[in-house]
Amino acid sequence: MSLLAVGSVAFDDLETPAGRRENLLGGSVTYFTLSASHFVPTQMVAVVGEDFGPEQRGVFANRPIDLSGLVQKPGRSFRWKGAYGRDLNEARTLDTQLNVFADFHPEIPESFRQSPYLFLGNIEPSLQLDVVHQMANRPKWVALDTMNYWIRGSREALGEVLKKVDILLVNEMEVRELTLEQNLMKAFRRVLDFGPKVLVIKRGEYGAVLMTPGSVFAAPAYPLEDIVDPTGAGDTFAGGFLGKLAQLGRMDLPALKHAVLMGTVMASFTVEQFGTGRLETVQKKDLDERSKAFSDMIRLDDL
Repeated sequence: MSLLAVGSVAFDDLETPAGRRENLLGGSVTYFTLSASHFVPTQMVAVVGEDFGPEQRGVFANRPIDLSGLVQKPGRSFRWKGAYGRDLNEARTLDTQLNVFADFHPEIPESFRQSPYLFLGNIEPSLQLDVVHQMANRPKWVALDTMNYWIRGSREALGEVLKKVDILLVNEMEVRELTLEQNLMKAFRRVLDFGPKVLVIKRGEYGAVLMTPGSVFAAPAYPLEDIVDPTGAGDTFAGGFLGKLAQLGRMDLPALKHAVLMGTVMASFTVEQFGTGRLETVQKKDLDERSKAFSDMIRLDDL
C-alpha cells in the first residue's frame, strides 16, 4: 500500500509576526509527504535544482518516503517569499521564482505507477491530467488540490482533470470561484457535477468542512496558544487526511471523519514552528496524545 504525491518542492523566505526566516525547505509535496508518511509509505514526484543538497534530502531520511521520483536539474529550485500580517489566514506574496519548476513535466517512475492512491498537488491542471494518464491502473481514489490561478486561467483543463477525481481539497474562496456559487451547499452540488464525490474545504484557523452526497461534517481547528508560521498547513492537512484514509483503506463516512481529525491534528503541529521544523520532530506519542485530546474535544456524549 502506498500513496503517490505529485507537486512542488521549494525554498521559502518567510516573515510572520513571530519573526523572519530564509531558505526554509517548503513546497506542497514536502509538507504533504512529511505528514502522510506517518500513516502509509509515500512516494514523491517533484523537481529541484542544484541548491537542494544533503541537508534538505536529510529531512526525508528515516521515513517511509520514496524519493525515486524527485528529479534534480541544473539551476535553482522553486523559490517563494511571503509575509503574514495579523491575519494569519492569508499570506502576501513578495516574490516568486519558478526556476526549474517552470519546466516541470512530471514523469512517474515505473515502480510508482501501480500506486493505489494518488494525490495531485497544486500544479498546472494539464500536468495533473497527464499524471493520471501515466498510471498503470485507475487508483482506488484520486485526490486533487488547486488554486484560484488555475481556476481563472485554466478552467477548461481543470474541468477535464476533475472528471478523473474522487476527492477535491480547496479553501472556501477557491470552491466559490470554481463553482460560481456563494452558498457552500450549492457549491458542493456543482462540484458533484464536475466529478468529485467528496469535497474537503480547508478553512485555516476555523478548521475544515467535509461534504459528501449524504452528509456534512465540520471540525474546528485544534486550539493553540501560539501560531508561529501557517505556511504549509493546508498541505499538511491534506497529507494527514489522505494518509489516514489510505491507511484505513476505505472511504465510508466514519473513515472520512477520522481522516479529517488526523489532517487537523497534523496541521496543528506545522504551525508551531517556522517551515517544516515542528513537523520533522513529531513522534507517534505526540500524534496519539493530540489526536485523543482533539477527539475528546469534539465528541458529544449522549445525555
